[in-house]
Amino acid sequence: MLTVELDELDHHKDSVIGYSPWKTITQEMIQAFADATGDHQWIHLDVERAERESPWKSTVAHGYLTASLIPLLNQQVIDVQGKSASINYGLNKLRFPAAVKSGGQIRSKMELLDVSRIDDQRTLATYRTTVEIRGEDKPACVVENLAMYIR
Repeated sequence: MLTVELDELDHHKDSVIGYSPWKTITQEMIQAFADATGDHQWIHLDVERAERESPWKSTVAHGYLTASLIPLLNQQVIDVQGKSASINYGLNKLRFPAAVKSGGQIRSKMELLDVSRIDDQRTLATYRTTVEIRGEDKPACVVENLAMYIR
């Protein structure tokens, strides 16, 4: 994990910050996400049908489940010091190139694209997060995620 002072964050611009540990996506997580969002499509929940009919031969995680794990994964990659709070400010260019099968493992790769001082209290960081799938060529998710750091 990279530990960095907020005032020195820009020294890491245009570089890979690091990688999170691998996290397993369980069928229980997929079910809980489906229940929370109301997205009960069979490709996520019907294990027997998915094994027979889906192109992945398995149930798969919702793309937005994968995206929702980015804060959890990324907080294991970087620890920005000298702030009182971090706010998920938004996303740019969200894409889901590949599906994550139930039981698959993912991790995030973080790159710092930009750092902007908004005012004396706020700094906006733009990261490119690539959610990789263990053993797969294509990532599950690629996104520019924005973090607002408050002093």
